[in-house]
Amino acid sequence: MLEKLTNIIREHTGDNSIEINEDMDLKADLGLNSLDLVNLACVVEDEFDIEIPDRNIKDFRTVKDVLLFIEEQE
Repeated sequence: MLEKLTNIIREHTGDNSIEINEDMDLKADLGLNSLDLVNLACVVEDEFDIEIPDRNIKDFRTVKDVLLFIEEQE
C-alpha cells in the first residue's frame, strides 16, 4: 500500500526521484498545500476505491496518516 501511495505522491508532486517514508510530513517535507491535499485525496479515493470526507483531509499530516485512513476503509 505504501508503494502505491508513494507512486501517487510522486505523480502528484512531479518528482519521481523523491524518497518517501511513512513519517514524512505532507506539507513540510513534501511541500503540499491545502489544495494539493484535496487533489491528492481525490486521486487516493479513485485508486483505492474509498471515500475521504473533507473533514478527514485536514487531519492528514503525514504519509502514515493517509495510510492508516486507507487501511481503516478497506
